[in-house]
Amino acid sequence: MLTVAGLSKTFGGRELFDDVSFTIQAGERIAVTGPNGAGKSTLLKIILGKEEPDAGEVTFMRGTRVGYLPQEAEAIGNETVLEIAVPHEHEHDGQFIAKAKQILDRLGFKQSDHDRPARELSGGWVMRAHLARLLADEPDLLLLDEPTNHLDLETLLWFQDYLQHYPGAILLISHDREFLNQLCTHIAELRAARILRYTGNYDSYLEQRIATEANIAATAKAQQRKIDQLQTFVDRFRAKNTMAAQAQSKLKQIERLKEEMVEAPSSDGPTVGFKFPQPQRSGQRVITLEKVKFGYGEKTIYENLNFEAERGQRIVLVGPNGAGKSTLLKLLADVLQPQAGERKLGHNVKYGYFSQHRAQTLNPQHTVWQEASDTPQRVTEQFIRNILGSFLFRGDDIYKPVSVLSGGEKSRLALVKLLLDPPNLLLMDEPTTHLDMNSVDALIEALKQFEGTLIFISHDVHFIRALATHVTRVEAGQLRHFPGGYQYYLDKTHQSARAALTSSSFNNSNSTSEKISVSQMDRKEQKRLEAEQRQARSNKKKEIQKRIAALEKEIAELEAQEKELTAELEKPETYANGRAMPINRELAHVSDRLEAANAEWEKAGTELSNLENTAQALKF
Repeated sequence: MLTVAGLSKTFGGRELFDDVSFTIQAGERIAVTGPNGAGKSTLLKIILGKEEPDAGEVTFMRGTRVGYLPQEAEAIGNETVLEIAVPHEHEHDGQFIAKAKQILDRLGFKQSDHDRPARELSGGWVMRAHLARLLADEPDLLLLDEPTNHLDLETLLWFQDYLQHYPGAILLISHDREFLNQLCTHIAELRAARILRYTGNYDSYLEQRIATEANIAATAKAQQRKIDQLQTFVDRFRAKNTMAAQAQSKLKQIERLKEEMVEAPSSDGPTVGFKFPQPQRSGQRVITLEKVKFGYGEKTIYENLNFEAERGQRIVLVGPNGAGKSTLLKLLADVLQPQAGERKLGHNVKYGYFSQHRAQTLNPQHTVWQEASDTPQRVTEQFIRNILGSFLFRGDDIYKPVSVLSGGEKSRLALVKLLLDPPNLLLMDEPTTHLDMNSVDALIEALKQFEGTLIFISHDVHFIRALATHVTRVEAGQLRHFPGGYQYYLDKTHQSARAALTSSSFNNSNSTSEKISVSQMDRKEQKRLEAEQRQARSNKKKEIQKRIAALEKEIAELEAQEKELTAELEKPETYANGRAMPINRELAHVSDRLEAANAEWEKAGTELSNLENTAQALKF
């Protein structure tokens, strides 16, 4: 269907691709991954013919129809939503129009929206109209650049299912791991100007990549060790007449090995690295809503709502689309005020709100530097520069106007502003939107170390699993609290990982009786569950510590063997009596075992650290 051969591209003096080649066959779902700035979007544009490569060619099978969804919608005139969804060549095609209308409805549009001018809508809704056009047209090859950025959870689930049954091939860019896991048959990693293709979904790709990099690193290490051994021989005997010929032979061998050496795995380039400054400690009770009433116009969202959060909790709000999750977060953030009832902040609580529409909170007329400097806190210029640098705003980037920043850059800048005035209560609405995977992972690690309280909404299952210690389900104006992480919530509701975020029903016979507010929870049951969790963590900790001790003993023994074998290879008589080759083989075997043992030790250490951090967070 599509063949890319020998593609090369340099942009701004930086090499994006070098001799990149791959094919796409009918029915394949391929995701292009890679670090920020690797050239993923450029690759799609070259395939489309919107940009020219420096070398190489793109060839389509005769008759292949291609459809493309960019990250941002193109400028629009006076088109209605339906006119965007239905291209001119199909404006008299009743079957196509009916299909487009059906897809518009599934993408969240109301019937009354079909004739609405698109210029009245947000960029996200305009993107949905373009997506409807693309899906109705059903091209042979879909090129999608971050297609889930503008979709709510309910729509995303429908879209995911639709693509799973799509008859054509798909090449996409996305930072949504769950989406890639559910959809992809292959992952094409763009890194260090090359493409490496992996079979399977994103999780499978990660496993394969780790294994591949471990093998490459081990090979590179073994080659370097061999070179060092030969060099030791040369340095020791090159001055002796009787050994000069052998030394010269070893030098030639060293040259050959250097030519054949594999490159150690390259890094992903600059990544976001930061941590939240530890805030001032709050009281035990952080925030409370008591008998709160709120609605929009005649529609009541909450009646007699009670909610309570305690210090150190990381609470994720879940529930069907339109249930009132963002409304609840805005009530907690004092963006919306209760029509009845009371919002109470605990002792010494300072809150920060990270809005879903955070780009709108930034001044587009400001530069990055001006926006970062606009803080009530008295901070030094160097401190601001350091935080901006940790979020990849370096050099002249700090003088960029906010108006030209990408969605990801605006999200990072909003996080910068939050860090410059750190709260001890973080309220975050879809914080991972527009962030790439490296940035999401950096945010996760920062929030794991954050000693304050976190209440958030997210459709990123990976993000939720990593952080949530409590789950609060919002539905029909009621709250149902689950005193455990996301897996505990899934076990109690018998839901799949992503569907549980939006489902409006449970396969749980006790669901009606259990729909109670946070303040009305069975405290006894909660304490019992927490005790069980503590015991499980304690048992797990002991198991890991035992494994670490065994590994440390094994590593010490292997290191001693490695040292002994290396010493044997340094003896001239080893080569004279022909024992060098078997010793080299044994040394390589010991080194491989040592490498594996060290990797397992590091993994166990990380696991233990994460377990201890979780336990520490739950103490607050």
